[in-house]
Amino acid sequence: MTEKRALQISIVIAALLPVVAGLWGITQDAPDGAWTANHHRYLSSLLLAIGLGYWSAVPEIETMATRLRLLTALVAVGGLARLLGLALGDALTLPIAAALTMELLVAPLLCLWQMRVTSGTRPDRRAAKLKPHLRHTHTLHPLGTLRVSRSATGSFVP
Repeated sequence: MTEKRALQISIVIAALLPVVAGLWGITQDAPDGAWTANHHRYLSSLLLAIGLGYWSAVPEIETMATRLRLLTALVAVGGLARLLGLALGDALTLPIAAALTMELLVAPLLCLWQMRVTSGTRPDRRAAKLKPHLRHTHTLHPLGTLRVSRSATGSFVP
């Protein structure tokens, strides 16, 4: 299995949680009244949309860095808000701990993994395109000044 394929499978599995939780939240009643139930459905639909957004990035994972970074930023901000809630006195339950793990650990790691896969598919050819006379070397002169040398045209000290 290639690294790209492993990443795609991991994102599909990880995004299953917000999709299922979002659908569940949309269909469940909140016990505290109409406003709370309505707001709960709205927030659950955002969770569903984030999961679907991750899934939409899977087929062309190499070109979806911007989408994945945005989704990951949204998830991480939500995780930071959840963490703040704990600091303010919210109880730490198993579901909250699992959500924090997904929001502040799994999602950022998947985003970093995507960046690694992307960097492996686009080799950096800039250095290879430089003409020999444009390549520079930098050395530290014994007196502490930086010496910049041009390979074909001589040297100078800035």
